[in-house]
Amino acid sequence: MIVVAICALVIALVIAISWRATWAPAIGALAGLVVALGGGAASVDDAWHAARDLWRPLIVIVGIMTTTACAAELGVFARLASWIEPRTRGPVRHAFRFVFVISALTAALLSNDAAILLVTPVVIELLRAVYPKRNPKFVLPFAFAVFVAAGVAPLPTGNPMNLVVAARANIDLNTYALSMIPVAIAGWIVAYAALAWWFRDVLADELPALGDAPPFVPLSGHAKLVLVVTVASIATYPVLAAFGQSLWPVAAIAAALCVAVALHRGVALRRIAGGVSWELVPFLFGVLVLATALARAGLTAELAELYARTPAPIATIGTVAAAGSAIINNHPMALLHSHALAGAPDAHVLAALVGGDLGPRLLPIGSLAGLLWVHALRRQGVDVRLRTFVGVGLIVTIPSLIVSLMVLRLLS
Repeated sequence: MIVVAICALVIALVIAISWRATWAPAIGALAGLVVALGGGAASVDDAWHAARDLWRPLIVIVGIMTTTACAAELGVFARLASWIEPRTRGPVRHAFRFVFVISALTAALLSNDAAILLVTPVVIELLRAVYPKRNPKFVLPFAFAVFVAAGVAPLPTGNPMNLVVAARANIDLNTYALSMIPVAIAGWIVAYAALAWWFRDVLADELPALGDAPPFVPLSGHAKLVLVVTVASIATYPVLAAFGQSLWPVAAIAAALCVAVALHRGVALRRIAGGVSWELVPFLFGVLVLATALARAGLTAELAELYARTPAPIATIGTVAAAGSAIINNHPMALLHSHALAGAPDAHVLAALVGGDLGPRLLPIGSLAGLLWVHALRRQGVDVRLRTFVGVGLIVTIPSLIVSLMVLRLLS
C-alpha cells in the first residue's frame, strides 16, 4: 500500500509542477486520488471523512477570498496602489520595506493567497509606472518581498492548511494567535533582513522615480462598505474563538454581504467568482485523502516514533515539516503531521505549522500559494528561474525557521 500511496502522491505533484495551468494542482490532486482509490490505498470512507473535516474550513477560506475579490473589483487595491506610490518616490529601499510590510499585513489579515494574487500584480504595475526604465531590475526583489512576507501565519485564517490542521487539533484561534503572532513577527524581521541583504546591490539604487504617478483612486461608498464588513468579520473571529464558536457562519455572511454590495455597484458576478481560487477546494480535498492513504500505509507511525525519540521535538518537527513541505508540498505534509501529532502538545502542532509555512519558500511546489505566485508572475511577463527561487529560499528560510522555532520554544 505504501508504494501505491507514494505513486499517487508523485502523480499529483508531477501534474502540478509540469502543467502550467491554474487548475493543474487541483487536477493533479484528483488524479492522485483516483490512483489511490483504484490501488486500494484509500477508500470511499476516507473521501467522506475528508469532506466532513473540510467543509467548515473551506467555507471560511472561500468566504475570505470572496470578500477579497469584491474589494479588488471595487477598487480597494487600486486605491492601495495610489497610496503606496508616494512612498516609492524616495530611495528604492524605502519602497521595498513598505511593500514587505503591506504584504505581510495583507497575508496576516486576509490570506497568503490573497496577498500573492492581489498585491503582486499591483506592485509590478506600480514599478513599471514609476520606474519606466529601471523597473526590470526591481521586479524580482519586490516580487520576492510579497512572496516572502506571506510567511508564518499569525492567525490560522491566513493559511488554509493552518486553519484545517488547527481545527483538527482543537487549537482555537486565540490560543493559536498568542503563540504564533510573536513567532510570525520574529520570522518577518529575520526574513526581511535576509531578503534585503540578498538584493542589497539593487536596493542601493538612490536615483529618483521618474515615471508618472498612477491616478488617485477615491473609494466609493460601496468600497467603504465592503471594507467595513471585511474588517468587522476579521475582528469577530477572535471573539467567536473565545466562546468556542465556529468561524464559518461569519465568513459566509460577510462574503454574501460583500457580493450583494458589489452586485449593487454593477460588478458582474462572474468577475467576483473569477477572483476566487476555486481550484483550492478540490486540491485540498484530494491531498487530504492522499495524506490519509500515506498515514494508513505507516508513514505517520514512523514520524510519530521519530518525534517521540528526539530530545528536541519542536526543532525536529519544524525542520522535518519544512523539508517535507518543500519536497512534497505543505498540504499533504501538514495533514500527515495532523495524524502523526494526534494528542501531542499544542506547541508540537504549531512547530509543524511553522515549518509548513516557511518550508515552501525553498521550492515552488512547496505550496499552492507558491505555484499561484509563479503563475501570476508569468502572466505579468516575469519568469523566475528555479535556481533563483532556491537561492533566495535558502538564504531567507534557514535563518527565519531557526529564529521562529526558537521563539516558539521559549513561549511553550
